[in-house]
Amino acid sequence: MIDRIYLRVAPLPALALILAACTTPGQVSVDEQAPQQVVGGAEAQAAGNLLPSDIAISIYQGEGLEDGEEVLFSELLAQGRPVVLNFWAGLCPPCRLEMPDLQSVFDDYQDQVLLFGLDIGPFTGLGSRDDGRALLQELGISYPAGTTFDSEVVRNYEVLGMPSTYFITPQGEIVRTWTGLLTRDKLAELVGELLEASTKP
Repeated sequence: MIDRIYLRVAPLPALALILAACTTPGQVSVDEQAPQQVVGGAEAQAAGNLLPSDIAISIYQGEGLEDGEEVLFSELLAQGRPVVLNFWAGLCPPCRLEMPDLQSVFDDYQDQVLLFGLDIGPFTGLGSRDDGRALLQELGISYPAGTTFDSEVVRNYEVLGMPSTYFITPQGEIVRTWTGLLTRDKLAELVGELLEASTKP
């Protein structure tokens, strides 16, 4: 049986400073307090780590989802598909650059993987929920997205840079994390690995 893992994070004031700067492509740093997590355009194997907490989500958009609808992240997992969970914010420049590539991968894999964008801008100083909605509309993004009113999500998921992306099996196992901008090719590669990991017993 796999034990639930709780990851340590930086104190909230320091975390806010890190997130306010966003994570730029190619910038690499390592959080010494959490050696499993390599940030800034690098990946970290997190095999065996279960989701640290459920997330109450207020929906912005998504097929079969109503604007303003309240769902739990565990309900999205219960649909039986692996999930790519992308933490972003409306005023985060790398998030803006990444979104069209996320959309492209969503278009290719939407029948196999649920890609969900979670706006945490209000907790990182990187935009309001209105800013998040405006960015989705401006870029013509159609993959499912929403926000949360639970500020503990930033701490619980150890979001140390923006954007941050988690690759999660239908059983709630985090198989990989990536902090920093993802290109289309890299994202497609990691989605392929997630699909393979999700078929293992």
